[in-house]
Amino acid sequence: MVEKIYVTYNEVHKLCQEAAPQILANFKPQLMIAIGGGGYVPARILRSFLKQPGSPNIPIQAIGLSLYEQLADSTDNDIEAAGTRVTRTQWLDLTALGEMANLVGKRVLIVDEVDDTRTTLEYAVKELQKDVEEARAKIGSDLKTEFAIFVLHNKDKKKKGILPDDITNGRYLAARTVGDEWICYPWEAMDIDEHDALNAAAKSN
Repeated sequence: MVEKIYVTYNEVHKLCQEAAPQILANFKPQLMIAIGGGGYVPARILRSFLKQPGSPNIPIQAIGLSLYEQLADSTDNDIEAAGTRVTRTQWLDLTALGEMANLVGKRVLIVDEVDDTRTTLEYAVKELQKDVEEARAKIGSDLKTEFAIFVLHNKDKKKKGILPDDITNGRYLAARTVGDEWICYPWEAMDIDEHDALNAAAKSN
C-alpha cells in the first residue's frame, strides 16, 4: 500500500508565500512557465507574492506535459506510476508576448507541483532552452535566457532526469523535501471536504 499525503490549498498557499522571498532574492523572474496541470495553482499564488510595488504582474505561460500513466494491475484507481516517455500536450502561446524571441535574455521561472523522477522537468528545460537558442540564433542576439525551477515538493529519491548545473546550483528551489510518498494535491480531489478531513486526521495521529 502506497502511503498518501494529503496537501490542502491552505498549505500550498503558505508554501508559496514562504518561498517567494528567496525567489526574489536569488532570481527575480520576469516570466513564469507553469507545467500543467500541477503547476497552474502554485504559479498563480506565487505571482501574488512575487509582485513588486510599481511593477506589473509577472506573466504566466503554460505548457502541458504528461508523464504519468495508470497502473494496469492497480486496485487503487488513484494510484499512478511514473511513465518513461513525456507527452507534450500544450506548448507556449506567445501571441500576447510576441514571438519566442521575446524570451531571449529573460529570467524564466518554471513552476511545477512535485519533482518526482525529474523526467518532466528535464524535458521542459531542454525543450525551452532549445526553442530559445533557435530564437537567439534567428535574431543574432548575445543575450542569454536564465531558467530557474520552483516546486512545492521534491521527493528525496534517485532521479531519472538531469538538470543543468546552473539550475541545480542556486536556481532550484523546493518548498519542502519529502520522502517517496504519494502526494495528493487539493486540485485533484473529487471531494474537497473529504480531502481536507484526511489531511486533518493525519495531523491528529
